[in-house]
Amino acid sequence: MLKAFEHIGMTVSDMDRAIEFYCTLLGLRLHLRKTGSDGSDIAFLDAGGAMLEIFAPVGGAARAVDVPEGAAGLRHLTFLFENIDETFAKLKRGGVELKEPPRLAINREILHKVAFVRDPDGILIELAERAN
Repeated sequence: MLKAFEHIGMTVSDMDRAIEFYCTLLGLRLHLRKTGSDGSDIAFLDAGGAMLEIFAPVGGAARAVDVPEGAAGLRHLTFLFENIDETFAKLKRGGVELKEPPRLAINREILHKVAFVRDPDGILIELAERAN
């Protein structure tokens, strides 16, 4: 029987830069950071109910590419916030790459507002807010 969603794993080019973005700017909490036997960096970031595992290979990694229309794959990561207008403004001040400013969600049955930014490696991040 399923208990919960545990974590998603992804590759980043620079561990320190990724932790700065996800923890300092988005508010995740560093749960564990360690070095693999091959010298790679691994960290688990607590997202408040599930974890984000980030892996930084020794040689770095190329910038992420969006999944093309019609291709299977993960399109974005979504994080829930109390107020995405404030969060979006904070990210803008922090120099984060902005994709789409806050707007009413298309799937209003689930979410009230959404906005989109990119993490330091170009991964699309959705900021979401539920209706009160």
